[in-house]
Amino acid sequence: MSLVEWFYDLLPDALGSFLKRRRDKRLNAPKPETFIEHVVAWIKTLVWAVSVVTIVNGLALASFVVPTGSMESTVMAGDFLFVNKFIFGPSTPQIVPFINQPLPYYKLPPIWKPEQGDVIVFVFPGNRDEVTPQNFEYYLKRCVAVAGDNLEIKGGRIYVNGAEYPLPEHGQFYAWAPEIRQQIYESDRASTFPQGRGYTRDDYGPIRVPKKGDVIKLTEQNFSEWAVFIGREGHTVDAYARTIDGQPAISYTVKRDYVFGMGDNRDNSLDSRFWGFIPEEDVVGTPMVVYWSWEPDDLQSGKRLSLPQRLKSIRWGRLGTIIH
Repeated sequence: MSLVEWFYDLLPDALGSFLKRRRDKRLNAPKPETFIEHVVAWIKTLVWAVSVVTIVNGLALASFVVPTGSMESTVMAGDFLFVNKFIFGPSTPQIVPFINQPLPYYKLPPIWKPEQGDVIVFVFPGNRDEVTPQNFEYYLKRCVAVAGDNLEIKGGRIYVNGAEYPLPEHGQFYAWAPEIRQQIYESDRASTFPQGRGYTRDDYGPIRVPKKGDVIKLTEQNFSEWAVFIGREGHTVDAYARTIDGQPAISYTVKRDYVFGMGDNRDNSLDSRFWGFIPEEDVVGTPMVVYWSWEPDDLQSGKRLSLPQRLKSIRWGRLGTIIH
């Protein structure tokens, strides 16, 4: 028995039979002779390859490149990760590979839900004041609180339901001078979520992570704070007229469960503190292992490195690193 035959026998009967029939059909097919036949054969092969990658990428395993340093030193900018998508619920393909074109998708029930401490990959919900993000992107953060939890950050320390959630093993803060940190706080008060609360990255909340069925009381004072959140749940909201789908509203019942994500590099992370809660259904997976790593940018100038420069910067010690 060949290695290929052995592999097919490991698969479920229907899938194994399908792949065997396709292989036999390909082997017995007449060889292309004309230029047009070669072009058609090449297109068929390309479409088949993209289809297989798309299906596997949606159901079980995907590759993710870390774009920023918000999770350093747990993961580094320039790390290439394998992501387990099966654990939080496989889905139909979410994007077309290579061109990053988003697709409507259906997600199956998860094996289990994200828990506090999990490193999660998720669909970016958009900036604080965006109901719909400008681009379809995957982000990576650590889940620090789940639906129904009460979260508060005091002096940079996270408290969830009254208990401190410690800084992860590789988490870090910057040793900014007090006057620099105060300037940052002034900027934070105008940019943190929800709009108008005046929170900072180090003093945030208390706030409840929304849970399906929660009833949010809406008032003249807080309607604008919740307008984008309600809009992301699929409604048309007028914060000035205080209406939802054209009807006056004094309360809103939450439709989905959410989680709160933060970067391990606490002072250099745009996360739920700045753009809001992450729908649990948009958490697509958890990273497993680093299979490749290099420096994407020059540390001094911040400019993108050329391919030869990146090859010289390969972080051999990170290859095979397990993500916790």
